Amino acid sequence: MIKIREAVAGDLPDLLAIYNESVLNSAATFDLEEQTLKQRRVWFNNHGGRFPLIVATVQGEVAGYCSLSPFRAKPAYAHSAELSVYLAAKFRGQGIGSALTAEILRRAEALGFHTVISCVVSGNETSRKLHEKIGFEHIGCFKEVGRKFGKWWDVHFYQYFTGAGH
Repeated sequence: MIKIREAVAGDLPDLLAIYNESVLNSAATFDLEEQTLKQRRVWFNNHGGRFPLIVATVQGEVAGYCSLSPFRAKPAYAHSAELSVYLAAKFRGQGIGSALTAEILRRAEALGFHTVISCVVSGNETSRKLHEKIGFEHIGCFKEVGRKFGKWWDVHFYQYFTGAGH
């Protein structure tokens, strides 16, 4: 059974492992080197309150996480947020990403965010399908903006309107 809750500092080693697996094995993140626990702690401390960080657990094990971050720093963007979702490899394909994303979108609306943006790298069909299933709209693509694993990657932007602020 999937349980979703706020992330706590004790989750950091699991969150780091999940993220670093993506750093090493996918283009889902454009980080090229594994993060340290110290770096991930800074990231963790930038979440909470208006920018939640939630985890999904399965039988007490952290299976994945989802967060909202500022979309851009300028004040006019205050009602927009950027979504990130990462899953441990062994928990992919079990509906956990959908559950996390649905919960973070519920929270985004409750927090007054008007829109949520998500960036999906080309070739990540699982993420693309997840976003489209939940109701995100594909709004554009930046061609060849990231270079990883010796090749250029496109980044597709997806947008979701929460219903808040209309």
